Amino acid sequence: MTEDDAERVNPYAGCALDRAAERRRDEAWIADRLADPTTRILPVWRGQNLIQGDDSPVAASVSRADAAAFLPDAPAVAFLGMAGTAAHFAVDLSHLDDPATVLPAPQGAFVELRSVGPLIGHQDGALLAYARGLLHWHGRHRFCGICGSPTVSLEGGHLRRCADAACAAPHHPRTDPAVIMLVSDGDRLLLGRQSDWTAGMYSVLAGFVEPGESLEDAVRREVLEEVGIAVDSVRYHSSQPWPFPASIMLGFTARARATALRIATDELADARWFSRHELRNCPEDERFRLPRRVSIARRLIEDWLAES
Repeated sequence: MTEDDAERVNPYAGCALDRAAERRRDEAWIADRLADPTTRILPVWRGQNLIQGDDSPVAASVSRADAAAFLPDAPAVAFLGMAGTAAHFAVDLSHLDDPATVLPAPQGAFVELRSVGPLIGHQDGALLAYARGLLHWHGRHRFCGICGSPTVSLEGGHLRRCADAACAAPHHPRTDPAVIMLVSDGDRLLLGRQSDWTAGMYSVLAGFVEPGESLEDAVRREVLEEVGIAVDSVRYHSSQPWPFPASIMLGFTARARATALRIATDELADARWFSRHELRNCPEDERFRLPRRVSIARRLIEDWLAES
């Protein structure tokens, strides 16, 4: 990987908003920002973002005035940050059967972010992923995991605290770390596929990091568990937020110490070694295709292909 490659930002990363974390505890400041007529509201409905445009999709937002109809009843409102002098907030509309009833026209449509990922601009993708991920966390932490009492949102939506004064446990947004690793053997690359993936799609291996485990340990364990081979030369590559629903993908490269595969069929439907020639001539159809271009998996593969 060249110096330019190392500086390249993966899709859904690099959101340009100033998150203004130092202002989140200032409740009056947050309230003023939420009331400001220049504030922009990004609605999220059941994990889907509001998008405008088909061929050239862009993130859709709602003015503070137009959001007045739905803000009071929203189950979660979270401050995202500042773009210049304009605050941006994410608002959950998942309690509504039809969010179109509270949005101004023309409003766009709620869509799964990954379905438009290759077409949407980098900054819009990062902003929408941020909004989606934060509201997903709110939706799954309405009750305290310690005592079961309801939680309340604080610090601009970046903290939930147990409402029971005897408990008052703080709950911070959670991101699940997952390693994703490109395993090579000289001029060959190891790819696998799961049975429920798009027809013909193969990708690099991946798995969640377990408690008490380093990232490098997780890489070695996952490869050994899924295909039965040991790896060494584990090296960090880059990372990517992946709020589908709540992960951070930590990319690595590794070198295989053996090549005979023992596939864990409860994990993978298939795994194979592929040469550079095969991958460079990939048909990208139901016979064989690489992962989505917005994924770090695709970046790992493309960077490896560019090495020679």
